[in-house]
Amino acid sequence: MSKVTIVAKVVAQRDAIEAVKTEVLKLIAPTRQEEGCIEYRLHRDNENPAVFIFYENWESMACLERHMNSRHYKEYIAAVEGLIAEKAVHKMTEIG
Repeated sequence: MSKVTIVAKVVAQRDAIEAVKTEVLKLIAPTRQEEGCIEYRLHRDNENPAVFIFYENWESMACLERHMNSRHYKEYIAAVEGLIAEKAVHKMTEIG
């Protein structure tokens, strides 16, 4: 199966930026240890501190699905419930 690249944008509500930042940072260490995680990077927009961008590469869609069912990912989802203004996840396959 082909490698999967994820670009995910998370926009925190204005009054929850630091809370969301705390939670997204918690994802990094355990996710990088997951089987099939090739690359897992978190960025913050230089002009809008509410915008966080994940750039991820996974060995396969199955590895990504295991990540989304992991304990730390589910804890993140529960922790940011009601704190996110916008979210977009792009699942991509390299074509060139």
